[in-house]
Amino acid sequence: MSQTPPAPNASQEDHHLSRQLNLRDLVLSQVLTVVGSSWVGLAAGLGHAQTLVWLFAFTVFYAPMAVAVYYLNRELPLEGGLYVWARRAFGDTAGFLVAWNIWAYGLFVIAFLLFQIPSEFSFMIGPAAAWIPDNHFVVLPTLAVLLTALALTAVRGLGLGKWIHNLSGAAMMTAFALLIVAPFWAYFHHLPIHYTPFELHLPKHDPTSLALIGQIIFAASGLEYIAIMAGESKAPSRNIGLSIVIASPIIVIMFILGTSSVLAFHELTHSTINYIAPIPQTLRLAFGDNALGTFFARLIIFLLQIRILGAASFIFTGVTRLPMAAGWDHLIPGWFSRLHPRYRTPSNSVLVSSLFIAALIVLGSAGARAVQAFNLLNNSSTEFYALAYLAMFAIPIAGAKLLRKRIPLWATALCVVGFLATLFTFCLNAYPFDNVSAPLPFAAKVLGVTLLVNLIGYAFYKLRNTSSASA
Repeated sequence: MSQTPPAPNASQEDHHLSRQLNLRDLVLSQVLTVVGSSWVGLAAGLGHAQTLVWLFAFTVFYAPMAVAVYYLNRELPLEGGLYVWARRAFGDTAGFLVAWNIWAYGLFVIAFLLFQIPSEFSFMIGPAAAWIPDNHFVVLPTLAVLLTALALTAVRGLGLGKWIHNLSGAAMMTAFALLIVAPFWAYFHHLPIHYTPFELHLPKHDPTSLALIGQIIFAASGLEYIAIMAGESKAPSRNIGLSIVIASPIIVIMFILGTSSVLAFHELTHSTINYIAPIPQTLRLAFGDNALGTFFARLIIFLLQIRILGAASFIFTGVTRLPMAAGWDHLIPGWFSRLHPRYRTPSNSVLVSSLFIAALIVLGSAGARAVQAFNLLNNSSTEFYALAYLAMFAIPIAGAKLLRKRIPLWATALCVVGFLATLFTFCLNAYPFDNVSAPLPFAAKVLGVTLLVNLIGYAFYKLRNTSSASA
C-alpha cells in the first residue's frame, strides 16, 4: 500500500479541456446514470418488502457512496474521477486496475443498452414489428448507425453531448412521473387498487429473494461516474457535491414510489411482472388495453428509448475519458490521450472504445454460443463495477495518509459499511435470481470471467510498464 500518493501529472491541468457542465447538467446526469427502468420491476419482485429493502439499500450503500464521492471529489476534483482517487490513494497499479474495471463495465453496458433498442422499438410499434429484434439485416446496420452517432457525439464533446444527456434525464423523470401518478388515476376511477408505498415488511427467506436484495443494493450505483468528467465541469469541487445533494431525494422518490406503482397494478391484475420492461407493462395495466393504454405504453417506451440513448452516450463519454487520463499519467501509451485539435476530446480513445463495442455487438449476434458468451460477459460486468466500488470505499479506510486524514471519521465509518455492502453484493451477483441457471456453474463462470478480465488488464499494465522501463 502506498502511503505517499503519486504526484499529480501536470498535464491534467494543462490540457485546457472545455468546461461545459454546469450544476443543472450534473443533476440531470446523476438521475440519468443512477435510475434505471428495470430496477422497479426487480424490486417489485420482493413484494411488500420492497420499501424496506430500498431503505436498507439507501442506508448501507447509497449513503456511503454519496458521502465517499462528495469528500473524494472535494479533495481531488480532477478528470478521471475514481481512477485518479484510487491512484493517489493506492498507487499506479491499483489506479490502473480501477480504470480497467470501470472501462470494461462501461463497454458491456453500452453494448447491452444498444441491444435493448430494437426490442423496445418493436414493443412500441406492436405485433407488426415483432420480427425486428431477430432480423440481423435490420438490427446490425441500425446498431452500427447508433454506435457511429455515439462516437461522433463523443468527439464533438459535451457542448453537444450535455444536451442529449439533459433531454434523456428529463425523459426518464417524465416516464417515472407518469408511473407514480398512475395509482392516483386508478383511485380517481374507483379501481380497487392497494397502493401502499410506505408499508414495511421483511422479505422472504429464500435464495431468490436474497439474490434480488443483492441486485437492489447495487441498483442505485453511479453517483461517482460524473466525476470522471470533473475536468469538463464548472467548479467541480463544489458543483458535483451539490448535484449529489439535489439529485438524491429525487432518486429515492423515483425508486420507492415507482416500485410501489408497479407492485400495486400487478397485484390488482394478478399478472406476472415483466422484468425487462416493467414501466410500459404497468401503464398498460393502469390505463387498460385500449387506445389510452396503448398511447401511454408507447409514450413511455419512446421516453425510455431516449433515456437508453442518452445513458449510452453518457457512459460512452466516461469510457473514453479513462484511457485519456491514464495516458496523461503514462500508464498506457500517450496515443490514447491525444486530443482533437478543435473540440479537445480524446478522439483516439473514442475510436478504440467504438471498435470494442462493435466487437461485442457482433459477438452478441453471432449465434447461440456467442450469445451465451455475451450474456456471461454482461453478467460479469457488474462484478467489474463492484470491484471499482470496493477500491473507492477502501480509500478513506486504508488509502494514503495524506488523503485519508482529510476525510471525517464519521464518513470513514460509513465507507466501512459501504465496503461491506459492496462485498456482499459482489458475492450475491454471482448467484442467478432467475430460477433457471444452475447456481454453482453460473457463479464459477461469472467469477472466472471477472478474474480473467482482471488478469488480462494486469498483464497489459505490466507489459506496458516493463517495455517503458527498458526503452
